[in-house]
Parts: sequence; structure tokens; C-alpha cells
Amino acid sequence: MSTDTSSSTEVGSYFISNYPPFSLWQQDYRSEIETALQGTPDDSVPLGLYLHIPFCRKRCRFCYFRVYTNQNAKAIQRYVDCLAREIELISQQPAVQRRPLKFVYFGGGTPSYLSSRQLLFLRDKLAEHISWDSAEEVTFECEPGTLSLEKVKTLKEIGITRVSLGVENFDDTILEENGRAHLSPEIATAYGWLRQVGFPQVNIDLIAGMIGETDENWHRCLDKAIEMEPDNLTIYQMELPFNTIISKEMREGGAASPVADWATKRRWVDEALNRLLSEGYQISSGNELVRSLDTDQFVYRDNLFRGSDLLAAGVSSFGHFQGVHYQNFDQIEEYQEIVESGKLPINRALRPTDRQRLIREVVLQLKEGHISAVPFREKFGVDILDEFREPLQNQKAAGYLQVDGDEIRLTRKGLLQVDSLLTEYFEPEHREVRYT
Repeated sequence: MSTDTSSSTEVGSYFISNYPPFSLWQQDYRSEIETALQGTPDDSVPLGLYLHIPFCRKRCRFCYFRVYTNQNAKAIQRYVDCLAREIELISQQPAVQRRPLKFVYFGGGTPSYLSSRQLLFLRDKLAEHISWDSAEEVTFECEPGTLSLEKVKTLKEIGITRVSLGVENFDDTILEENGRAHLSPEIATAYGWLRQVGFPQVNIDLIAGMIGETDENWHRCLDKAIEMEPDNLTIYQMELPFNTIISKEMREGGAASPVADWATKRRWVDEALNRLLSEGYQISSGNELVRSLDTDQFVYRDNLFRGSDLLAAGVSSFGHFQGVHYQNFDQIEEYQEIVESGKLPINRALRPTDRQRLIREVVLQLKEGHISAVPFREKFGVDILDEFREPLQNQKAAGYLQVDGDEIRLTRKGLLQVDSLLTEYFEPEHREVRYT
């Protein structure tokens, strides 16, 4: 993967979220996750749950997730029933039983597409088998235009502690051009409800480099975001994975990339970091800022990056359990039919080697901008300063990071393009394979 900061944004995955690459996970390895789920519970490892809600009002032109639009109430209820049934099946696995949940994440799609009644039903059905009452964090993604005051109150009632509002941009023309379902008035209204009801943490997402973005508008977006005073801010750089509408138009129609080049996007994020630091925010990772590193934790991310177990529920959902990566079937009909037949809907899996688990945790934690060699020695019995001497030396020489004793810190230059640096830590045979 190139680290050329002048390159245009072409089709391909950029954001690294796992290792080994997803393209290497196979159906032939499903027995590995079946064995893991039948094993002895490992209470020493924190356990989380990811629930995928695949419905949206519209499909954004840059979206690469498994989502479905224009679904009627009956179709959505069938899916919610299947999700509840899948949780029941998961809870019956010997290695899951009696293990408490430390964190829960409702992702999408658009979890807030569900009605208050469906959310209450899901909470009640899940509570019969797996409870998140004692979880440190329960995160819920929201699209502004799907919220109502009643629904926001329901989120509080079912135990949501961290709400993430998908703002992306405040300009209506840019939102429409990129296929977003909401417009700016809905952002203000939804955010007002979230603050009125009150949650321990409210996050807003922005995307640097949406189609039509300009310097002037980006600065206005930062002004508005600062004015809102969220607890957390997540800033993504627009990328174009293979299965987005924009990528399809580029591949099939020969269209030029409509997205700002990487140098421009990194400059915009750099400007955002400077503005937000001046307003008292602190950098939590290459794309996340918080009001306080002491009090504003992102428990889901911190655990995901450190090898905790994550149960996957829902169509296309990814998980990691007692040493095995796995993913559910990614077509909703097939997913539902398998669950309704009383079976877990796992499609493919992979048991990474000890070295691959080490690489996974190193590259994911590098995204936070700082890692220490100490916990890796304690957990893996490996000195990462020796194990990854070559990429560390290369990236230090290029000005992307600094090494001070056991401490490795990314420079601002490295932080702004951290995902492009991570494949150098991959095993050689995985550096050029398709990621997804």
C-alpha cells in the first residue's frame, strides 16, 4: 500500500481493522470457530457483543457495509426476531455461558432505523439470554433523521451509554451529493434530543473529503462541531472500497475519482486536530478526539485493539472468539433461513497464528498513535522492537514515528496516514493481497 501523500483517491480499501486480511478467511475453517465455541470459557479475556442492524433510509454513495433500504415493518421484524434467536443460540455455546459482557456495540447500517417498540423487544429478548446491564459501555450508532424524542428516551431506557451521531457534514448540498439521507436541520434537532435526555458520552462523526468538500466548508464544519461540544469526535478520511456506488461508477464508466486526494484530506484532518486541540480536546487515535483521555473511554475500540473476544450477531457481522476470527453469512435471506433452522449463521473463519495475533494487536494499537513494547513482552513473550525492527527503522527514517526506549510514538505526519503504514508490519505474503 502506497504512502505517497500526493496520490489521488482510487478504488480500494485503505482503513485497516483486522489481520490477517478478510480475504483469507474461508468456509473451510468454520470448524475452528465451532471448536472454540464448544470449548472451556476463558474468563480472563473481556467479552463484547457486536449487533449488526443492516437497514438504512438510503444507501450512501460511499457506503461499503451490508445494508438494505426500503424494507417494510414485517421484513424488519423478521430480522429482529432472527437477531434475538441468534443471541439465544450463541448464549447456549459452552464457552459463552456465564461470561459477562464488558461492552456492546450496535452498528449498521442504521441501528436507529429500528422503532422504539422493536428496540424494547430486542432488549427484552436478549436479556433472557445475555445481559448487558453490567457492561461498561453500550454504543449505539444513529442517523439524525431516524431519531425522535421518544426513540432517544428509549435508547436511554434500554441502557445505551454512548451514542454516535452520523453527522458527516453540515452542508445540505454535500450531504445530498454523497447520498446521505439526512439534512442539516435534522442534525440540530437530533443532537438537541440527545443532550436533553442525557448520555454519559455523545460522539459525532465527520468525514474529510466528501464529494464537493471545500476548504471553506470544512472550516465551517469544524466551527459547527466545536459549537456542539460533543464528548467525542471521530473524523474519517473518505476512501472508496470496491463495493461502493462511487467505485462502481469509476470502474464501469471510467469516471475520474470525485474525491479529494490524500494530501488534501490529510491537510483537512491536520487542521481539524489543531483546531480541536486548541479547544481543549485530546487526541485518542488517528481519527478520534475526546474531551478527556481520563474520563472519555471508547471501551469497544480499546478492547477490540487488544484481542478481547467479540461475539458477532446479525447478517455479515464480524467477530473474534477465543483465538478465532469469524464472519456471519452476508446475504439477509440466507442468514435468516439458517437462524430460523436453529443453527448459527457462521459463513467463514480463520484461526490466526500467535505471530498473526501479535501483528494484529501491534497494527491496531499503532492507530492510537502510541504503543509501548512492555505489554507485548508480557502477553506474547516477544520484543516488538526486534520483531519489527525493519518497518520501525524505515518509518522512523521517513519521519512517521519516533522510538524512545520501549515507547513508539507516531509523529503528526504518521498519525495522519497511519493506515497506509500498517501493511509494512504484515507478513510478506499478505502485503499485496486484497484486504477485504
